[in-house]
Amino acid sequence: MPQQYDFETLPDYLRSGLDLVFIGINPGLYSVSHGHYFARNTSRFWPALSRSKLSARIRHELGIDMLTPEHDAQLLRFGIGLTDVVKRPSANASELTSDDFAQWIPVLLEKLRRYTPRVACFHGLTAYRPFHAFVFKSAAIRPVLGEQAETIGSTQLFVVPNPSPANAHFTPADQTALYDRLADFLRASASPR
Repeated sequence: MPQQYDFETLPDYLRSGLDLVFIGINPGLYSVSHGHYFARNTSRFWPALSRSKLSARIRHELGIDMLTPEHDAQLLRFGIGLTDVVKRPSANASELTSDDFAQWIPVLLEKLRRYTPRVACFHGLTAYRPFHAFVFKSAAIRPVLGEQAETIGSTQLFVVPNPSPANAHFTPADQTALYDRLADFLRASASPR
């Protein structure tokens, strides 16, 4: 049953048995108004994902070269879900407060425990750091891009760059390379569940 909120936001695309769940920091107002994840045409998510080996099977089975925001719900068919750390939309993630994270991180943690995806992939260290601090209560380990040492039950954790064009530290090619690395990590970590 879909989660109900008292404001307009993007739906969670979650179910049990997923191989991967992508976790954004929070929905942008533009994406919410269009009803799709990473809907702004300047987002690097769909182009980088489409160029990566992570989406090769999806593109082949759909008979397309490029995934678009309109494919977000279809990713579930291929074992990939979507959600956010904070479900409250904003024009910019910088508008989020520590209260937003305190309210929403326990909700995300409960979703991960309930659905137990094989891998939860956070988009950006800005999304992952508050989650890590809240859940693991450790400042000793500084999260970095890639595979994380900690897990949530059987769910392994991974971090890729935020696909926002405002994230100038990473090029679209860097984004694609991290999705390729995630594909390799998924393949290497595959085991009967």
